[in-house]
Amino acid sequence: MKTNFFKTAVVLGLISAIGPFAIDMYLPALPSIGQTLGASMGAVQASLMAFFIALGIGQMVYGPLSDMFGRKLPLYSSLLVFGLGSIGCALAPDIQTLIVMRFIQGLGASAGMVIPRAIVRDLHTGVDAARLMSMLMLVFSVSPILAPLVGSVLIEWNGWRTVFWAVTLIAIFSTVLLRTSLPETRPPEQRLDSSVRSAFAAWGELLRDRHFLGLVFIGAFGMGSFFAYLANSPFVMIDHYGLTPRQYSIAFAVNAASFIGVSQFTGKLAARFGLRKMVNVAVTGYALVMLFLLLQNLAGVDRLDVLIVTMLIGFGFLGLVVPATSVLALDNHGAIAGSASALMGTLQFLTGAVVMAITGQFVDGSARPMVVALTSCALIAWTITRLTLGGKQPATA
Repeated sequence: MKTNFFKTAVVLGLISAIGPFAIDMYLPALPSIGQTLGASMGAVQASLMAFFIALGIGQMVYGPLSDMFGRKLPLYSSLLVFGLGSIGCALAPDIQTLIVMRFIQGLGASAGMVIPRAIVRDLHTGVDAARLMSMLMLVFSVSPILAPLVGSVLIEWNGWRTVFWAVTLIAIFSTVLLRTSLPETRPPEQRLDSSVRSAFAAWGELLRDRHFLGLVFIGAFGMGSFFAYLANSPFVMIDHYGLTPRQYSIAFAVNAASFIGVSQFTGKLAARFGLRKMVNVAVTGYALVMLFLLLQNLAGVDRLDVLIVTMLIGFGFLGLVVPATSVLALDNHGAIAGSASALMGTLQFLTGAVVMAITGQFVDGSARPMVVALTSCALIAWTITRLTLGGKQPATA
């Protein structure tokens, strides 16, 4: 199937960014949400964790549905659920209602996380898939770079509830974009063998595939470290280091820009060195940088500039890991790309939620629990990489 790389990347990137927009736009509001609703830091973080758990669970539903009914119909239904959840968040009278509505919102956002990966696999494999995935992430980058800043402006203008009305409008726009600019990439004849039973069979096959699981969990712990940063950085940078919500948004955007910017070299580096070698080097670099950050913190260096610069370098390495491991994991599973993408996304987001939950138990107002979480995830990802990709690889890799 012929495709315009840039147009496809724009459409898939914007649809994929629905969930991250719902995360990143409200990060600057976390402290003020707690104040407005009379909730503790842990309760406010629970609203973020509920969203991540729903993202994970929802992908297990939408992935197989996209194999059975095509890619577009499940996306339409998910955008409707997301919009309803967003309205519920905007009207939430207390933290308990907000947590429930964030869960519903996350279920709706989950299709945008899983189905675009399956569409990439429908269209391409190998280096071409890596190139399209990295272009998708370039468009996707509008969320972590601009969303916190836009969110802080909306919060200053009319309070944190405005953020949820804004993402409702984004969902409406995405529905129009889906209708007018994205063709169906899974034709009816390819859906004949797809069913609930085949989805469970596919998951059973994938759960027995150690290579697939290894690649999934390399990405899972890489993203888990980023999730720990998402959940804790507003409190660390605003409450501990004294930044304003807008200053925090700029600091967050700088680190996100590193993650996304370096990811654009994925295709070129993969073509030159191979995906496996690139992942090995990038994970090792990320682990070393995070270990340096932890040692600095343990030595008593508690400075915002050191934290930002070190994470800037580390997240650059991470930007090479995430798209490459996704491509490698799906490469041999084209016939069940939706189910494989769903399982991958579920395992990764649930891993991220567990990381956030564990880190939340050690929050003490300083940067150390966050730094320990980032470093631990990086070292676990490095260990899995050595076990999964450390041996002699085929020449084509």
